[in-house]
Amino acid sequence: YDLPEFDVEDFKLEITGLVENPKTLTMDDIRALPKKDQLMTLECSGNGAGKGFMNAIYNSKWTGTPLAPLLKECGIKDEATEVAFFGVDKKEEEIRKVKVEVPFGRSMSVADALNPLLLLAHERNGEPLEHRNGAPLRLIVPGWYGIANVKWITRIDVRNRRYMGRFM
Repeated sequence: YDLPEFDVEDFKLEITGLVENPKTLTMDDIRALPKKDQLMTLECSGNGAGKGFMNAIYNSKWTGTPLAPLLKECGIKDEATEVAFFGVDKKEEEIRKVKVEVPFGRSMSVADALNPLLLLAHERNGEPLEHRNGAPLRLIVPGWYGIANVKWITRIDVRNRRYMGRFM
């Protein structure tokens, strides 16, 4: 969806769903967690699909906190199979002739979400993330197309079923 407007000072990340210990973290909480750098090539899945959309690929050093320890600390329940990630960006969609406001979301299996390479990044190439790149917090998923690297991430929901959003 488009670049969202929101108050970064009020930004929070929620970890909810099938967890023993749900969490709500501020950016100060996240910045206080252990940091890790991850070198990664990020490519948009639509790169080169048309003359007006070329060169949507770049290499960066992403810095943030590893996702897996946070999920483990929350205590993933045995019946969980999927982890859905939602950004602050949203759009009105029509679903079965009903208009609803839908946040951008993507999901992956619990096993994929526990990969130690995944980060909740707040820096790119040694600088704070820019708004257009997902500031203040972005999911980084090495080896997956850019669409899986959810920008402006505000909620992680551990589930027992696949998220069936528009961008899955």
